Amino acid sequence: MMKSLKPLLLSLLLSPLLSQANPKPFNEQLAYQLTESLTTEVGPRLAGSPGDRASVAWATKNLQALGFDKVWTEEFVTPYWQRGQARLEILSPYPQALVLTALGGSVGTPANGIDASIVMFDSLEALIAAKPEQVKDKIVFINKAMTKDKSGSQYGKVVGARAKGAVEAARLGAKALIIRSVGTSSNRFAHTGKMTYDPAVPKIPAVAISAPDAQQLARVLTKAPEAKIKLQLDTHQTEDAVSHNVIGEITGSERPDEIVLIGAHLDSWDQGTGALDDGAGVGLVMATAALIKQQGQPKRTIRVVLFGNEEGGLVGARAYAAKHAKELDKHVLASESDFGAGRIWQFSTKFGPKSLPFAAEIQRELTPLQIKPGNNDAFGGPDVSVLKALGVPVVSLEQDGSDYFDYHHTPNDTLDKIDPAALQQNLQAWIRMTSAVANSTVDFRQ
Repeated sequence: MMKSLKPLLLSLLLSPLLSQANPKPFNEQLAYQLTESLTTEVGPRLAGSPGDRASVAWATKNLQALGFDKVWTEEFVTPYWQRGQARLEILSPYPQALVLTALGGSVGTPANGIDASIVMFDSLEALIAAKPEQVKDKIVFINKAMTKDKSGSQYGKVVGARAKGAVEAARLGAKALIIRSVGTSSNRFAHTGKMTYDPAVPKIPAVAISAPDAQQLARVLTKAPEAKIKLQLDTHQTEDAVSHNVIGEITGSERPDEIVLIGAHLDSWDQGTGALDDGAGVGLVMATAALIKQQGQPKRTIRVVLFGNEEGGLVGARAYAAKHAKELDKHVLASESDFGAGRIWQFSTKFGPKSLPFAAEIQRELTPLQIKPGNNDAFGGPDVSVLKALGVPVVSLEQDGSDYFDYHHTPNDTLDKIDPAALQQNLQAWIRMTSAVANSTVDFRQ
C-alpha cells in the first residue's frame, strides 16, 4: 500500500457524513486524495510510456487497498508516440520564437527543419476550399479561436482543424501545419491533442501554437505577408507498446451478473500531470464504488473501469468492448467522468421510454446538489460512447466546463486547478446516482 493512502483509508471511519442519505460516516475527501496520489506519485501518463505502466500498477494497488472484491487488468496493444523537442521561429522580417507543441501522432521534420512562407486560413473549411497554388510548398496556419462554453459544445466546432488539418493541408501540397490551440486560455500555453493521417495522403508535421502566439503570428502576417518561418520537430513513433485497462468490481449481493459500469481514463497527455484530464475522473469513480461498498453491498455489481489510451483514440475502450462483447447485454448502465472537476450542473440520460420515471427519481436525489434535469440524449463520456453505440444505456453527470479548456491538454493541467469543494459535490452526485441504479431492478433499455 502506498504511504499516502494509509492515513487516507484509516480516515474512512473518521470523516463526517457526506449526506443524510448515507447512514455511516465516510471520507468525503477520498476522490481528491486519490487524485492527489495519482498526479503526484505517477504524474504524466502518456499511453505506452513508463508513466502509463506506473499508472496501471498504481491503480491496481489502490483498488485492492480500497477493498474492491475483484481487481484485474486487461492487456491491449497501443501505438507509442513520443514528443521529442520542438522549435518554431519567425525567420523574417521580425525574428522571434513562438510557443508551440507537437500534435499527438505527428511526424517530425527533417533534422535541419522546414523553412517556408506561410498561408493563413480562418478555419478548416476555408483551407478545404483553397486552391493548390495558394498552399503548395507553404506552411499552413489555421487561426480559428475557441470560445468559452459551460457545456463544452464549442470544442467540436474547432477541433476539426487539429484532427484533419494536416491531411487537408498536405492534400494541397503544404509542407507543414500550424493551428491555433484548441483551447480558451489567454496564457502562453500550447494545447496538444490527437491528430490523424490518411494513408493516401503524404504525412506532414503538425503543431499547435498558444493563443497569444497565434495572435502574434497573425499580426506579423498582416504587416508582412511574405514572412518566413522555420519549424523543427523531433517526434517519432516507436514500436507498438502494451497497455492495460484496469478494472475493479464491487460484487452485487442479489444480481451479481448485472453490471453498472462507471469509468474514467487512466492515461493523460505528457505535458501536465493530467489532474483534470482525467485524474479527477479516476479519483471520483474509484471513491464512488469504494464508499458505496462501505455503506453496504449493492444489489447489482458496480464495475469501475479505468480505460487506457483514451487520448490516442479510445483504444482501451474499443479493446474493452471487444473483450466483453458477449456480456454487454448484462451491462445495465454505463457512465464516465471525463470533463475535469467542475461542479455538476445537469443530469442527462439515454434510457428507453419505460425507464424515464426512474430517471426522475434519480433527479430528485440530485436536485439538492443544485443539479438540474437535462435531456434523454446523454453522451455518457468518450470511452463509454463505444458501449453506447452497442446498445448500453448511459447517463451523464454534466460538469461545468467553462474553464476546462483553459487547462485541457496543456502543461497547466495540474492538481492546483481542482477545487476540492467542487470535487466533493461531484462525489456526492456520483454516489447518489450509482447507488440508485445499483440497488434498482430497472431495465434501462426498456
